[in-house]
Amino acid sequence: MSYIVAKFGGTSLANFEAMSRCADVVLASKETRLVVVSASSGVTNLLVSLGRGSLNEAQCHEAVSKIRDIQNAIIAHLTLSDEQQQHIESLLSRITDISVAVSQSESSSLELADELLSFGEQLSSFLFTQVLVERGEKASWFDVRQVMRTSSDFSKAIVSLDDLKSSVVEKLLPILEKNVVVTQGFIGADEQNRTTTLGRGGSDYSAALLGEAVGCSQINIWTDVSGIFTTDPRITSQAYALEEISFNEAAEMAIYGAKVLHPSTLIPAMRQNIPVFVGSSREPDAGGTIVRNETESKPVYRAIALRRAQTLVTVTSMAMLHAPGFLARVFAILAKHNLSIDLVTTSEVSVALTLDDTGVNSGGKSQLSEALLNELKEICQVKIEQDLALVAIIGNAIDSSNGVGSRLFSALDDVNIRMICQGASSHNLCFLIDEDQATDVISRLHHSMFEQNTQGAA
Repeated sequence: MSYIVAKFGGTSLANFEAMSRCADVVLASKETRLVVVSASSGVTNLLVSLGRGSLNEAQCHEAVSKIRDIQNAIIAHLTLSDEQQQHIESLLSRITDISVAVSQSESSSLELADELLSFGEQLSSFLFTQVLVERGEKASWFDVRQVMRTSSDFSKAIVSLDDLKSSVVEKLLPILEKNVVVTQGFIGADEQNRTTTLGRGGSDYSAALLGEAVGCSQINIWTDVSGIFTTDPRITSQAYALEEISFNEAAEMAIYGAKVLHPSTLIPAMRQNIPVFVGSSREPDAGGTIVRNETESKPVYRAIALRRAQTLVTVTSMAMLHAPGFLARVFAILAKHNLSIDLVTTSEVSVALTLDDTGVNSGGKSQLSEALLNELKEICQVKIEQDLALVAIIGNAIDSSNGVGSRLFSALDDVNIRMICQGASSHNLCFLIDEDQATDVISRLHHSMFEQNTQGAA
C-alpha cells in the first residue's frame, strides 16, 4: 500500500476546533495512514521555561496549570474513559514532579529538560488520536520512542537510521495496515530508554525520517500558511506562495531562516526522492507548495530568506600570516564545542564567521560558552558582534548569472552590507546586516527581485 505521512504543527493542534480541521484533512485521504504531531501551540514554550530551572515552585505550578488548561479545553469536547483520563492526569502530574525537581536543582539537566519537553507531543498525540476515533476512524496511538532510537546527546540527539528502519518494519508497519497511526514528532529514546529530543523544530524531521522508513509516497507538512512564500508574508504583503520549489532551493531556504520547513526535513526526502507538500490545515483546499527533485521553472530569483539573531565572531592573530595550520586549530576548537558555522570569510590575519544565536539545542541555550571563548583567546583575539541578521537570496545559477550583484547593491545602496558570501552554492547569495534594518531590507529586495522582475515568479 502507498502511504502518505501527514505532519501537523502546533498551531494546527492549538485547540479542539483546530484538531477537528486536521481530522478533516486525514479523513479526506485514504492514503494518509501515518500522522506525526507537534505539541499544541504554547505548550512547548511553557515546557522550555520549566526545563530551564529558573522558576520557583509557585511559578512551576502556574506554568503547569496553563498547560492543563490547554489540554482541558480540548478534553471538554471529547468523551474519554476513566483510563484515558488517568493517563492524561499521570502525564500532567509527571510534568509537575519533574518541574519542581528541576527548580530545586543547583544545576540544569538536559536529560530532565528533554523528558519535560516530550510531554507536549505525548499529550497532543493522545488527544488527537481520540478526535479521530470519535470521528469514526480506526486510529491507534503509537509511542514513537519504540522505533526512534537515538544517541544520548540530550536536546540534539542523533537518530540511528538502521535501528529506525528495522524497528518500523517490525513494530509500526503491521499497525499501519489496519489503522491510522498517530505518533509524536521531535522525540526519541536512547539505548537506556531515556527520552531524548531532536532539537527544537525537529517534528518535521521526525515525519520525514518515518516517511522514509515506511517507504511513503509523499510527506505532507500541514502548517498555518498555504505553502512556502517568496519571503515572510508578515514582512511584505507582496509575498506570494510558490507552486513548486526544488529540494536544493527549499534546503537553502530552510537553512537560512524560512521557518515553514525544518532544515533537516528534506534530507530523508531527498535520499528517497519523496515529494514534500506544504499546505495550510486552515485552508487545505487552497493549495500549497510541492517540493521535489526537479521543477519545471528554474528562475534566478526564487525567494528571500531571513534569519535574525545572528552573531558575528571575528578571530585575529598575526600568527595566521603565511602560517599553515592556524585555521585548523580554530575550527578544531569550534568542532570540539559542537558549533555549526554558517558564513566564513578570511583575510591574512583574521577569520570572520557567523553563528545562529537562537541556539542548536531544544532549550535554546547560547552556543558561545565561556569555555569556548577561553580556548579561542589562548590563540587569538576574539571580537563578538550580535544583533545582526542574515539575508539569503535563493534561486538558480546565482553564481553564474549576470547582474545579481548590481541589482543587490542598487536596491540597498544606503545599507551597510557585511560578509557577502557567494559562489559556494549556485542556489544562494548571503550577507549580514544590522538586525534593526532587516524588515526594510527584505521589503526592498522583494520589490526589486520579484515585483519588478517576472523571471523571479514561480
